[in-house]
Amino acid sequence: MSMRNARKIPLILLLIQAAFTQQLYAQNPFWEEVKKQPATLGVENGSNTFALSKLNVQLLKSSQTVAALKLKDDQQFDYTPDELLTKRDRNKFFHLGDITLSIRPTNETAWTAYSSATVRKPVTTLKTSGKTLAAADITASLGNIPLQVSRYWENIDGDLCLRFVIKNNSKAAYEIGGLGIPMIFNNNMDWKNLDSAHADNVFFDPYIGKDAGYLQVNRLHGKGPSLLVLPQENAAFEAYSPLNSDPTPRSITFEGFHEWTIHSKAYAENEWKGVEQWNEPSAIVLKPGESKSYALRFVLAPSIKQIEEELVRQKRPVAVGAPGYLLPLDNPAKLFLKYGKQVKDISVYPSGALTLEPLPKTKGKWASYLVKGNTWGRARLNITYDDGLVQTIQYKVIKPEHDVVKDLGQFLTTQQWYENPNDLFGRSPSVITYDYETKTPVTQHRNAWFAGLSDEAGAASWLAAMMKQLVQPEAAEISKLKRFANETLFGRIQHKDGPHKYGVVKSLFYYEPDSFPKGTYSDSVNYKTWAAWPKKEADNIGRSYNYPHVAAAHWVLYRLARNYNQLAAEEKWQTYLDRAFQTTVAMVEKAPHYAQFGQMEGSIFLLILLDLKKEGLTDAAQKLEDLMKARALHWKTLNYPFGSEMPWDSTGQEEVYMWSSYFGFDEKARVTLNAILAYMPTVPHWGYNGSARRYWDFVYGGKLARIERQIHHYGSALNAIPVLTDYRENPSDFYLLRIGHAGMMGALANVTQDGFAPGAFHSYPSTLANDGISGDYGSGFYGYAVNSGTYIIRHPEFGWLSFSGKLSENKGKIKVDVTTASKARVFLAEEKLYLTMDAGEIAALTYDPKTSDIVLDLQTSNPDFTPNFLLNIAESSGYRVPESSKDQQGRYVIPNTTTSIKLVKDVK
Repeated sequence: MSMRNARKIPLILLLIQAAFTQQLYAQNPFWEEVKKQPATLGVENGSNTFALSKLNVQLLKSSQTVAALKLKDDQQFDYTPDELLTKRDRNKFFHLGDITLSIRPTNETAWTAYSSATVRKPVTTLKTSGKTLAAADITASLGNIPLQVSRYWENIDGDLCLRFVIKNNSKAAYEIGGLGIPMIFNNNMDWKNLDSAHADNVFFDPYIGKDAGYLQVNRLHGKGPSLLVLPQENAAFEAYSPLNSDPTPRSITFEGFHEWTIHSKAYAENEWKGVEQWNEPSAIVLKPGESKSYALRFVLAPSIKQIEEELVRQKRPVAVGAPGYLLPLDNPAKLFLKYGKQVKDISVYPSGALTLEPLPKTKGKWASYLVKGNTWGRARLNITYDDGLVQTIQYKVIKPEHDVVKDLGQFLTTQQWYENPNDLFGRSPSVITYDYETKTPVTQHRNAWFAGLSDEAGAASWLAAMMKQLVQPEAAEISKLKRFANETLFGRIQHKDGPHKYGVVKSLFYYEPDSFPKGTYSDSVNYKTWAAWPKKEADNIGRSYNYPHVAAAHWVLYRLARNYNQLAAEEKWQTYLDRAFQTTVAMVEKAPHYAQFGQMEGSIFLLILLDLKKEGLTDAAQKLEDLMKARALHWKTLNYPFGSEMPWDSTGQEEVYMWSSYFGFDEKARVTLNAILAYMPTVPHWGYNGSARRYWDFVYGGKLARIERQIHHYGSALNAIPVLTDYRENPSDFYLLRIGHAGMMGALANVTQDGFAPGAFHSYPSTLANDGISGDYGSGFYGYAVNSGTYIIRHPEFGWLSFSGKLSENKGKIKVDVTTASKARVFLAEEKLYLTMDAGEIAALTYDPKTSDIVLDLQTSNPDFTPNFLLNIAESSGYRVPESSKDQQGRYVIPNTTTSIKLVKDVK
């Protein structure tokens, strides 16, 4: 069964599969072949268990690798893939305690690779004393390596420590250019349902920050302690390397294992050659008789949100970027550093890419800097402390948010605009999938949906173009998109009439060579795959995930027609809103199986409902609310209510949280938010900071198709919607703001200088580049379009901060110049005040903390189309605009000639 067809496994089957895990593994062809190989790990010889302060570790006697790593107060949970131990006990399978090496004599150029997992031999046990729990000479498992390798498991002040000592007993000097320690934790969800996966499994994410780096290992439910792997001695986190030689099959239920790479020069000269790495690749030379010790330490942070507090307790360097590490050229950020030693030196790579201005230390003695981006692209800070420790921080400098979005809109409606009246599949006119490497539209593909304008990888480009108009309306672009909506979207992608009215098809493109003239399909495309859908499959309207894209497009046209003059006047705004409503209803009624799950962009349905209510369309609003409440009530019955067509997913959480919160199902909203925290880290690295976990969509939406942790896939910006929504209700939770804003900005992170947006960035060190086609990017830009905003806070340690805004203080007043692309949303945490504009822009906000008075500077980029500014202020905030009228939706209507207004807070 293909992975795409695996999407269709019913939930009941997943439950049955989970109940018969062992039997299913026994019947799996891969594991049948594995069983024919001799077991070499020595599981049958037993193990020894060692108790530490918070962890119990179980080591196999024969290999002294980890058989179990458990919380002392939860012996049912194991950080390692324990259920696979007797399946993965053959050669080549990595376990915690293994090592990989690439070495060469100093007078030679070729590297030779060694691994303690390749041909495993029983270890030679060494005597132990003091803090050492177990020790062994493991050289035999490394084949004919000319070095001696010993491994020590130690108890360091109650924490587990893994140490390797490498000694050169030969007569020649050897260079170690590759040294990695496999990080084998239980991220394998094969044949599990959501309940069992959340009970058993973990996610782990790296901070690839040299001596300050660490790995965080979180349980799927996001609760309880977070396991941290830290450098203990000579173990700088230089790179994060996939262990693709491990035979465990990777799939949508298993991302694969990685190793903590300490030296990477050998890889940089071979399999990673020509690729700019996160850190400068290193190597060391061992002379005859010399030895070197490398050690990692395993500690527990009390919770995910307390990881940085634990790092401080462990005397590790901590960096906090505000707002983060994605740095628009027009908006400097702040950087705060906490460590027991002084900063000795800071260098920038490439030279001049960043400028640092020292600021006064905080009251808690955090070193502070203003960081300004000078050159578009990746940039690295190299921070050296007085004790020689080196910390690296990865920044990405981008254009101003406004310019990124402007370039995106132009690229989508020019380079990706597809105009071909003779198109046999009815795709003209449209914004179509684009191959940036060949600079051509994707009009044919072995995966039908790529070229078919539906599903995520087909619909994403036109969705992004539509959502761009919500952020920055541009008349010429809208003119093209109205043609797309009237000629291609409504009536082709979406049924316009008949029994399937409002149903959305899976693809306009399909493969039926007998139905078209010879030469219609390219001979260079392999159409002998399950994904080259015939017309019957392409016309299927039963996939609910295709409906939110269409509903969002109708909704944007409604907003343009409702709030602006002559931008979408071909239809009445009521018509566009009704189409959005009918599409929502059709999703539930025509695609009921998948509609039981949360949808990516599913928050659009809540936005539609709220607008129906504002417009007084009571009957439609009630019907939609009833349909959505039925779904939410179903989710309320589930322990983990964010399943999907995939066995595990990171997109359903967006809609599940929003509806659970709306209907007052607070416990399910909290469960959902905690799960998001488990896979959406904050670390000093633009690629991983706020990047929601996704690792299979390069297979379904990428040009380079492989299972791989994706950097700022659309899940980042979608998951930012619930995170920032929750933050606005809890404005003292700085952690939520950090990951929410970073995820929201993830939608802009990979946009090129000329405006092309790929599905994601490849994290593999052999690539570290954008994917080659547009893929499913647009779903993420939806998240930016409906959620981007400027956040202003007064932090107890770091003082006044602004996220997506330039903040200045003058005579006690705070002024923030808004720098989001839309300039349409501002949240002032001090007053728990959320301001949104349906038309017009907030150029700046000035706040007087003493009086609570606020002044807004207003502007518009389209005065001809914007007769009035339309400002929303929730009555619960206590703020109002004196002497300004409201429309029927409760918005303040302000003439577009107004340059500033004052907001007054009523004293209650």
